[in-house]
Amino acid sequence: MVWLRRTTHYLFIVVVAVNSTLLTINAGDYIFYTDWAWTSFVVFSVSQSTMLVVGAIYYMLFTGVPGTATYYATIMTIYTWVAKGAWFALGYPYDFIVTPVWIPSAMLLDLTYWATRRNKHAAIIIGGTLVGLSLPIFNMINLLLARDPLEVAFKYPRPTLPPYMTPIEPQVGKFYNSPVALGSGAGAVLSVPIAALGAKLNTWTYRWMA
Repeated sequence: MVWLRRTTHYLFIVVVAVNSTLLTINAGDYIFYTDWAWTSFVVFSVSQSTMLVVGAIYYMLFTGVPGTATYYATIMTIYTWVAKGAWFALGYPYDFIVTPVWIPSAMLLDLTYWATRRNKHAAIIIGGTLVGLSLPIFNMINLLLARDPLEVAFKYPRPTLPPYMTPIEPQVGKFYNSPVALGSGAGAVLSVPIAALGAKLNTWTYRWMA
């Protein structure tokens, strides 16, 4: 049954990594950022924080080796960059999809696991909080280095959208003035229970395959 258990683990890892790529493609393009301005940044940050932490902690606890979360984040990054090639083939610029900066946050999760001598609960609480806090900060730096989203959105309208959903002027500051702070706060709170879920999924898989 060992081969079946390992196959199930690796299948879950691939599924989560692929889903994170699809989530990025659907919620990380310039239309999404342009239509909803900083509101979308918070939603995007929280979704990416939780998606990263559930798969990273599952994979890390499965191997028991600090550094595995960073490896998992690297897989997610490579998947997303490859998927961007599909948009590039359709005539869009290669930076039309914003690839999140997952790797530094995953490194913090690995560091927590290593510093606490492979303490699972510390990885869930401290590591999950660090991932939620740090990912919006790294993503904002990433966005500041990208081209003007409004310009790109008007120049390359997404073909899957109906005409009435054309880009609109972003309402910056309409809801709040600090999207990074709100994204980090919400991400820190939500990433901890999601990390616990990832750890629990690891336990359930072992029991199911026992």
